Amino acid sequence: MTDFEPKSLRSYSQEDVQQILQLAIARQADDQDKEFSYELLLEIATELEISPDSLKLAERDWRSQQSEIQQRQAFDSYRLTRFRKRFGNYAIVNGCLILVDFIGGGVLSWSLYILLFWGMAVGLDIWNTFQAKGEEYEMAFQKWHRKHQIKQTINTVLNKWFKALQA
Repeated sequence: MTDFEPKSLRSYSQEDVQQILQLAIARQADDQDKEFSYELLLEIATELEISPDSLKLAERDWRSQQSEIQQRQAFDSYRLTRFRKRFGNYAIVNGCLILVDFIGGGVLSWSLYILLFWGMAVGLDIWNTFQAKGEEYEMAFQKWHRKHQIKQTINTVLNKWFKALQA
């Protein structure tokens, strides 16, 4: 499409329309913190001939996606924290073993074997922690998510039970 074609001959696919509108909204909103009200969103949808029901379903899907993104970020943070703790344990224990080996004989001997074999385990842990895609990651995320939901459910039940006892 060129700028010289009459406006009546221009036509765009749905994907093109989405991209153009996304770019236009991004340019109009110079401030990244600018928020749009639901009424404005509804007005825009009405102008685009999008039904209020479709808008509500889209908003619900968007909220669900945002929730999953936040859960995955929390899971990744949990995995990183767990790795740092394990690596800290590895460094402290092996540092002490190397020191004991060096003080005991003046050279490093048996402690290097422990360092090497435990280091292989740490290498595998690094691989698993920073691999953020694939089936193993999904299984680990689902396991963490179920465990997290169970904890939330138990906390909710206990809080209700304690409130009932206080009343």
